[in-house]
Amino acid sequence: MRRKDFLKTIAVTGAAATVGGLSGNEDVNLFAQDAKKEEKCDLVAVLGGEPDVMFQRAIAELGGMEKYVKKGQKVVIKPNVAWDRVPESAANTNPILVAEMVKQCLAAGASEVVVFDHTCDDWLKAYKTSGIEDAVIAAGGKMLPGNDESYYKEVAIPGNKLTSAKIHSAILDCDVWFNVPVLKTHGGTKMTIALKNLMGIVWDRQIFHRTDLPQCIADSCALHKKPILNVVDAYRVMKSNGPKGQSLEDATVTKALFVSPDIVAVDTAAVKFFNQVVEMPLSDVTHIEKAADLKLGTMNLESLNIKRIQI
Repeated sequence: MRRKDFLKTIAVTGAAATVGGLSGNEDVNLFAQDAKKEEKCDLVAVLGGEPDVMFQRAIAELGGMEKYVKKGQKVVIKPNVAWDRVPESAANTNPILVAEMVKQCLAAGASEVVVFDHTCDDWLKAYKTSGIEDAVIAAGGKMLPGNDESYYKEVAIPGNKLTSAKIHSAILDCDVWFNVPVLKTHGGTKMTIALKNLMGIVWDRQIFHRTDLPQCIADSCALHKKPILNVVDAYRVMKSNGPKGQSLEDATVTKALFVSPDIVAVDTAAVKFFNQVVEMPLSDVTHIEKAADLKLGTMNLESLNIKRIQI
């Protein structure tokens, strides 16, 4: 596939008719290079497949799940399960993607795979309505509550405004964890993706809002125990009225997936992709630059070895 045509292929992917055309704010430099086979891949972008198939292709390009999960390890998968909404709403991470990740972690030898989120809606309803609870259990994983303060432990955070926070013990006690957000709009921060998904491992989120929301989001990602991979679900994106949405009309099918160990880079790529649906200047999503300032990753995608896959 030619470089300049990669993002434009959204117009011919399955279900692309629901997109209603591109915004015209195209950034053809988003994926301006092919990954060099002899070098490690920094970021994988997959377009055009089902959630499980896209993850299979992405993780294979990154060296396979065995590279990230070793035999006997305890693994946590942290999706966005904040809302009592069905999968078609794009308010939560796609359950098919989460289930595939659970299966692959167990196949790689994980002793257990735990999934949780500190939800905004009632956690029992959110877990069930999102489809994630049933999908995780069917795949052999376990769901853990995120809305009980007894699960959280105070730890130091080397941030500018956020210097400590209560973090869910599942994150602190596991061997490795995966950050698996859905790509969607947000009324306060413009976009909520990988960086903001870490608010779901924190007990007191009000301190973020009382202090400096964009800076605290960036600060929280300076936690000493970082996700081993960030997997951005863009199979469906919420293009309006995020983060919860008002109706199914707020979501659209785009069939994409972005995976990287670099949390700043993956959010940068995801915002640039989102611009193919609705205009969203990267400069408006200020917590991304603040995270880059903390040296948590790079916004310079041209410096990365990126693999683009069209299914």
